[in-house]
Order: sequence, then C-alpha cells, then structure tokens
Amino acid sequence: MDLKQVVITGRGTELARRVRAAGVRVRPTAWRIGLDPRVLWPILREARRPHTVLHAHDAHAVTLAGLISQLTGTPLVASRRVDFPLRRRGYWARAQRVIAISDAVATMLQRDGIPPERITVVHSGISLESIAAVTRLGIRGRLGLRPDARVAANVAALVPHKDHATLIAAAGHLAQRFPDLHWVVAGEGLLRPALQQMVSAAGLGGQVHLMGHLDDPVRLIADADLFVMSSREEGLGTSVLDAMALGIPVASTGAGGLPEMLGNGAGLVVPTGDAAALAQAVGRILEDPGLRARLSERGRAEVLRFTDARMADQLGSVYRSCIHSLDGS
Repeated sequence: MDLKQVVITGRGTELARRVRAAGVRVRPTAWRIGLDPRVLWPILREARRPHTVLHAHDAHAVTLAGLISQLTGTPLVASRRVDFPLRRRGYWARAQRVIAISDAVATMLQRDGIPPERITVVHSGISLESIAAVTRLGIRGRLGLRPDARVAANVAALVPHKDHATLIAAAGHLAQRFPDLHWVVAGEGLLRPALQQMVSAAGLGGQVHLMGHLDDPVRLIADADLFVMSSREEGLGTSVLDAMALGIPVASTGAGGLPEMLGNGAGLVVPTGDAAALAQAVGRILEDPGLRARLSERGRAEVLRFTDARMADQLGSVYRSCIHSLDGS
C-alpha cells in the first residue's frame, strides 16, 4: 500500500516551509493558539478521505485530532515524546495507537493507564546523510577563544527538566582543573536570566556561554570536543544522536530514554542531578584519548539503530495496521 502524507500546520511556519521543501503536501491553516478551533475544519476535510489515519504530534494536536476521530471514526495515532506523566488521559486513551519515542516513555504511558497493547515504541531517528554534510560553526572564533580551546557543547531549551543548574555546577567543579574548557549552551527559555545569574555568581562568566537560539545547533556540536547532557527527564534526546553520528564523545545523565542510546558503551552515563559525577565523566573524556576514541567509534555504530529511514519504516507499519483495521483485513 502506497502511503501519502498531508501535514496540517500553521500558515507561514518554519515547519510548513521545511515540509514543503521535503516534497510533502501541506494544508496550511490559521493556527495561532494550541487549541485553535479553526484547525478542526482542515482536519475534518482530510479525515473524510478514504483510508485515512490521523497522526497527532503533541498534546494540543491530540485533542483536536481526537475530536475529529471521535466524530468520523478515523483511526487516531498519537505520538508521545516526553517522559512526563499525562495530565489527563483524554484522547490519549482513545487513540488506536500511541507512539512512544523510547522504552522510558512507553513505561510512563503504561503507568498512566494506557493499555500496553496500544503502545508502540518507535525511536526517533536522524538523517545520517544530513549530519555527514554539516559544517562546523566556528564557535571559538565567534567567542574570541584560542583555536585550541576545548568546547563542551549542550543543546537544550532552558527549562527546568533540562537541569542546566547541574551542568553549571559541573562546570564549577572543573573550572580550575581545565581552565581552557568552555561550556557552550545553545537554547532559549524562561530560565535564561536565572541561569545567567547563576553563572555570574559562580564566577564562570568566562567559561560558560549561554548562546540562546541557534538556527542550526548541530553545527555547534560538530565544533565541540564533547557533548554534555544534564537532563532530569528526557524522552530520548536527538541532539545526543547528532553527537553520536558526528563521532563526538558524550557525557550524559541517565534520564528517560538516554540510556537506550548510550547504554552499550556509546557514552558515559551518570545519575541525574549529580554535578560531581557529571564533572568526573567530562574530566575522564578530556584526559583519556583512548576513551574518546572508543566512545566515538561506539557512538557511530549505535546511532545506526536510530535513523530516519528506520523510523519511517516503523511508522509506516503502524499506519498500515490502522488502515487494515478499517476493512477487517
């Protein structure tokens, strides 16, 4: 069965631009707030087509698509990308399939009462071809650093569950031991003022750099000596996959789905919230060339399990199972 996709999204958005560039049909709509009722009509028009499956990718979309699914009987697939508890089961419990991007997310869904037979784990995937074509950002020149300065990169929104406070504390542990180590964080969020104050109070203004939003943060990762993930909760973490594909060694907490990528020797994994342990892992990577080489090699091997092609194949199987259920085959 040949599957055709239509993406319903906000008019003039970056997502709409990228999807069109990928050759996928877009139905743009006036989507300005999370539960914008104007989105219901274009969803309904698509749901009326034969052999259609609705796939919602966040909580608001699950509610909107769920309403149309309930009205028309169109199968609903819902993707869950975070390992937070569900606030309300609602249409998550009505979905024919719930896609979990990691085993950790699947476990949380089961705890929240979603029947395990409705949950399918499909790990997020990245394009290895696109990663191979990435050019370095030139972060040392941008920050006025020496060409041989060492860079620990982090790419994450500045929100509580990413736990940048632990990352900053780890930087403090290593400041005197590695004075040439610079921690560069790409991401924006409400916690930026508080984190900047924390950096200043710790006297780390010359070593911890909050860069804000970067259009192509994978270029920062390509420019780094290692990648550091400090999350307390994490569905999976595609920035870690980017680092693995680039052969950049990873030091990470064991939050959520992170061990599913790194647990086979593809990175150093430490307990969440433990700044000293995270600092120790970073120090080991910096001081041990053999360890860096092993992590790089293992990362490149393990990331082959997390490609966009594999993800697409598995999602296609989920769609086909839902379509077959319509005609009883």
